[in-house]
Amino acid sequence: MNVVVCIKQVPDTTNVRINPETNTLMREGVESILNPFDEYALEQGLRLRDECGARLTAVSMGPPQATAVLREALARGADDAVLVSSRAFGGADTLATSYTLAQAIRKACGGTPDLVLFGKQAIDGDTAQVGPGVSEFLGVPLVTYVRRLTVADGAFRAETVMDDGVVTVEGRLPAVMTVLKEADAPRYAPLAGAIRAAKAQVAVLNEKDIVADPVKIGLKGSPTKVVTIFPPPVRGGGEKVVASGDKAAETILEFLGRKGLVKHG
Repeated sequence: MNVVVCIKQVPDTTNVRINPETNTLMREGVESILNPFDEYALEQGLRLRDECGARLTAVSMGPPQATAVLREALARGADDAVLVSSRAFGGADTLATSYTLAQAIRKACGGTPDLVLFGKQAIDGDTAQVGPGVSEFLGVPLVTYVRRLTVADGAFRAETVMDDGVVTVEGRLPAVMTVLKEADAPRYAPLAGAIRAAKAQVAVLNEKDIVADPVKIGLKGSPTKVVTIFPPPVRGGGEKVVASGDKAAETILEFLGRKGLVKHG
C-alpha cells in the first residue's frame, strides 16, 4: 500500500510579514515550522506504515528551505521525501496548489497512491481547501475531519467529526483524507531517525518534472487575487470605571449614559 502525507512548512504565526507589492507571504528571513495540524496526518501515515507495511512518502510544496520539514518526516519514519519547488509555483492560491500537488503525487508514486493524508488545514491560510482540491484533481473520494482510521484489504473505516456528532464512513481505497488533532498524538523522532534523515536524499520536482500545465500553476493558475491587505487597527485601552458599594450601579449607569448606551429614566 502506498500512502502519501502532504506536509507544509509555514511561517511562525508570531512573525508574519506580507509583501506589499504581491500581497503574498514573505518567507525569507522568517522562522518557519512544520504546520502543526500536519503532524497528526503524518502520525496516521506512520501508524499505517507500522501496522500495514505501507510505504510512506512525505510531499511538500514550497521553497528550498522546506526540506527541513521533509527531513523531520524522514526522521520520524517516512520512507521517502519529495519537495515540489520552483519559482513557477510562487504565489499559488489553493486551486493552483491543489493541481500542482496532485501532479507531483502522481509523479512521485507512478500513479494515484492508495491514500493521501492532509492535516485539516494550514495555520497560515486556514482555508482547509487544498486536501479537498487534491481529491478532485486525483479523481478519488474525500473524507474530511478524520479522528480515527483503520485500513484493511483495500477498504477503510473512518470516524469523522461533523457539526452534529461523529459519523462512521466506510469505503474502498484510493481516497484522500484530512486528519484532526483528536487522532493519535505525534511521535518524537528517535536519534537514529534524525541521523538517517540528515543523510537522506530529498527528491526535488519542478514544473517540468510533474508535467504541469503552465497556465494552471503559480500566479497564472490562481483565480483568487488578493487586491489589498493591511493589519487591523490597533485598539486603545478601554476606559476603566472604578466603583464599589451602594454607588456602584449608579456609577455604571452614569458611565453608560455618557456613552449613549442607556437612557436615564
